[in-house]
Amino acid sequence: MRVAELAQEERPREKLLEKGPETLSDAELVAVLLRTGFAGTDVLALAEQWLAEAGGLDGLAASDRRAILQRKGIGPAKGSVVAAALELGRRLARLTLVREPLLDRPEVVADYLARSFGSARVERFGAITLDARNRLLRVHELHRGGRSHADVEPSEVFHNAILDNAHAVILWHTHPSGDPAPSEDDVTLTRRLADAGRLLNVPVLDHVIVARSAFVSLRQRGLLDVR
Repeated sequence: MRVAELAQEERPREKLLEKGPETLSDAELVAVLLRTGFAGTDVLALAEQWLAEAGGLDGLAASDRRAILQRKGIGPAKGSVVAAALELGRRLARLTLVREPLLDRPEVVADYLARSFGSARVERFGAITLDARNRLLRVHELHRGGRSHADVEPSEVFHNAILDNAHAVILWHTHPSGDPAPSEDDVTLTRRLADAGRLLNVPVLDHVIVARSAFVSLRQRGLLDVR
């Protein structure tokens, strides 16, 4: 149904103001950001089509500004609003992790990483540095794309840890395939970096692999010997 055919109180913007944003569907929230459609396509239909083609809200969140601006019916004005809203969501996700007192549970780390990087279409690899109480210092993204794990050097990981005066690190990376199961290369890399961390007295506490809707902790799986 077109927005113009809806009762006044059921139109996305009016519904948000009257009942609260939590009552709106994903498509209705996107429609509020877009405000208008284009010739032959209602704004709600535009939002629904976009979400369907992107694979849902997480797929839309993974879109970069170029992909947003290239979509039919999305010009600079609408595109900038959508891009800004998505970036605010990512920053709020990072703040959630910053405010978490302790990062001693893989679920906390995985939740943040999934919201910030889980929808990425290329693999990303990084490290989280922690203080002596396992509190967050910084989240480092060290590389992205098709780089082989064999090319990941301990110096890349522990250079930042030393600069942060970190007492420990948590490795992380994404699996764009949607399956977070660790490969043999993942396990080999983790153990190699853990050995380096022991030499530097900066232990690797875990390696968390995230996909869109799942995660794996190598420590929980018994694939990382933490000593």
